[in-house]
Amino acid sequence: MAYVNGNLALQPKRKPEQKEVIRETKKVVIKRKSLPVKEKLLYLFTVIVCVVVAGIIISRYAHIYDMNLHIKQMNTEHQTLNVELAELKRQVEMLNDPERIRKLAESQGMVNNSDNGIMVKKDSVNPSIALHE
Repeated sequence: MAYVNGNLALQPKRKPEQKEVIRETKKVVIKRKSLPVKEKLLYLFTVIVCVVVAGIIISRYAHIYDMNLHIKQMNTEHQTLNVELAELKRQVEMLNDPERIRKLAESQGMVNNSDNGIMVKKDSVNPSIALHE
């Protein structure tokens, strides 16, 4: 390119310089006062009361949960005992069967005496036991 620095025709027109206006503004800083001691204590007391109430409620729910668990365990134990009781009743009915008792008595050497009840045979192993009714 051609010689530019010394040629005024090629230099762009300058705009008149504007002076920068600096404004000084004062920023107002509002310093807030801290909370009074009584108000701080009131807030602290309120938080403590809320924590205590929440703790009581949670402990009651835990106690209720524990009681429900204990009730469920008792119900399952009750059901197993009912099943066992039904089995024992069935065994009692089976053992009280008169035919079974008669066969057992005859196998041990007893004879049926319709007048006086059951008596032991004379030739049994232990002659000292005799039942008379």
